[in-house]
Amino acid sequence: MTDIVVEELPIPSALDGSPAAADVLATVEVRNAAEEAGYGTPDVRVDAPRLLASWSDPHAPHRLFAVRDGGRIVARGMIEAQLDEPAGACWVDVRVHPAATGRGIGRALADHVETVAREAGHSHAIVYAVSPDGPGPRLVPPTGFGSLPADNREVRFLLARGYRLEQVVRASRLGLPLDPDELRARIRLAHERSGPDYRVHRWAGPSPERFLADMAVLRTRMSTDAPQAGLEEPEDVWTAERVADYEARRESDEAVVITAAVEHLGEGRLVGFTELNTPVDITRAVSQEDTLVLREHRGHALGMLLKLENLEQLEGEHPGHPSIITWNADENRHMLAVNEALGFAPMAYEGAWRLDLR
Repeated sequence: MTDIVVEELPIPSALDGSPAAADVLATVEVRNAAEEAGYGTPDVRVDAPRLLASWSDPHAPHRLFAVRDGGRIVARGMIEAQLDEPAGACWVDVRVHPAATGRGIGRALADHVETVAREAGHSHAIVYAVSPDGPGPRLVPPTGFGSLPADNREVRFLLARGYRLEQVVRASRLGLPLDPDELRARIRLAHERSGPDYRVHRWAGPSPERFLADMAVLRTRMSTDAPQAGLEEPEDVWTAERVADYEARRESDEAVVITAAVEHLGEGRLVGFTELNTPVDITRAVSQEDTLVLREHRGHALGMLLKLENLEQLEGEHPGHPSIITWNADENRHMLAVNEALGFAPMAYEGAWRLDLR
């Protein structure tokens, strides 16, 4: 390509067969092809309705960009921000279809997206990029946990653009099905360890109305309590109304979200939760979404209890999926230990990178 043109695409409200919807589908295919090549498995592919549901969140505005070759979209860029933090961090994503790499498209798209983010006044950009294992020297983040192959193409690309590696994230996979008798036995033991002060609630789809305020607290704390190294990801404040709106939009996704949450009986409120995004298509992998136990209630094995309860609900109500995939900061040793005890095995690693924009 001698003339690379980056265009901003409108984000439609629905995948309705319009030209805008067709463009979104094309960008999702670019994303999926790039992710599958990086991770080496189709488990990381996602459906367009799931992405569109998150892109339409008014509290997290998104801007979508693309590059075409002969009319066909071969690269996509994305900027995600927070409505309440217009001058704070933004999340940047640049993907090039594997068949179109090595032609300067990624560089041109990254130039454009970073310029837009800088002109919008954002303090810094955060990028998550998979790094397949490779030989040679390793790049270690300031956390001291994990490393990436320093000679990898994406590593050299980001370093040349001024990004700093702040964190390594482990992608893990749990093969399904699980032994139901063993699962029930482990749940009994987990309840014994957690003690009588806690009660688990399970549901599929939107949260019960009585839990919306508690879920708002948990989602807000998710943005501050998870390890983030030097990324300086801002607090993302949720309200009960925002939770209800988010979960209603998520209902348009071609998946069902199953949730396990734990209530502290003395306080009468939820103090932890975990979610599994379960595609309707049983040939697709299940995605482990957020998991959090409030810091003041840690030390009672609640994380293990929640995940076991969520797994039992998945296997009982939505059997047949090949696997569950999840991502955790490599320094989050407690959650990784829980996952490893459940049978999750490392699948790949990605870097969490930061670029100061001013």
